[in-house]
Amino acid sequence: MSVQSPDRRSGKGPAPLLEVQGLKKHFPLYKGIFSRVSGQVYAVDGVSFRIGRGETLGLVGESGCGKSTAGRTLLKLLEPTEGKIMVNGEDITDLDTAQMLPYRRQMQMIYQDPYASLNPRMSAGEIVGEPLTIHRIATPKERRERVTHLFERVGLRRELMESYPHEFSGGQRQRIGIARALALSPELIVSDEPVSALDVSIQAQIINLLMDLQDELGLSYLFVAHDLAVVEHISDRVAVMYLGRIVETTDKTSLFETPLHPYTEALLSAVPIPKYGARDRKRVILTGDVPSPIKPPPGCHFHTRCPYAFARCRHEVPVLRQALSGHWVSCHLHDDGVTLPLAKRPEA
Repeated sequence: MSVQSPDRRSGKGPAPLLEVQGLKKHFPLYKGIFSRVSGQVYAVDGVSFRIGRGETLGLVGESGCGKSTAGRTLLKLLEPTEGKIMVNGEDITDLDTAQMLPYRRQMQMIYQDPYASLNPRMSAGEIVGEPLTIHRIATPKERRERVTHLFERVGLRRELMESYPHEFSGGQRQRIGIARALALSPELIVSDEPVSALDVSIQAQIINLLMDLQDELGLSYLFVAHDLAVVEHISDRVAVMYLGRIVETTDKTSLFETPLHPYTEALLSAVPIPKYGARDRKRVILTGDVPSPIKPPPGCHFHTRCPYAFARCRHEVPVLRQALSGHWVSCHLHDDGVTLPLAKRPEA
């Protein structure tokens, strides 16, 4: 399979902020008293994408498809099994912990569980200021001023800096996590389902805060989520992931109006009426269970549940290719050069 980033532009323009090429993360399975490797969990199995400056790429898919693992791997919180991670045109794939330190300032993460990601023994002010201490930035007085500014910027009163995580609500804890991510003035933030553990009203506040911060600071986001309504609101482009592979990527308007992959079609049909006028759409019910990432199906990983699958899908891996302008899809239905919305295709 090609490892070229699907939205790579021609020419010698500026390098993207982040580019991932053929990224893989496999976890070994051990068996027996000698802990011999008996297999692999193919969590991320060759994904490629890029994120430009000031851009938000939404990464969506079912639980267990590898979204969060991909985000942690590109930050090198998990070491990649294979592939390349490029930051500002520089390959960071094989850098060790010490060499990665300057890049840690450029890339930060917001975690899904706002409580589990905070040290209960540290005050909120200490948590937000910890990155500054680790990287030895500024004097103690300047650090405190920076933390005070970050608290106010994310909507928290400065008096709360002395409080501990258990004294905050879920939304306030996530604001602390956002402030901590902003402490080092990063360029890229990986948001790993940052609102999934919050009430709907609080979700809207956090999403709007993230968008305001992006406009103000020129941030880029990899926004990992399974809520398509949230992804449509915040993202510029969307990549759809299934069983460790990206199966479709394009701008959000094209994805929601003209999905080209059967899996994307099924995901969109499951969203409870995301737009006015969508009440007459057809619900796509997928048969069977998601295959195990320990032993994924040969060929197209989705063929065991796809209503359009034919013989070629069962043995040949589809390549992520451009089916329409700026619209990339990994599906044999589009290999013949004829690209139609799935609703207009006869069942195979």
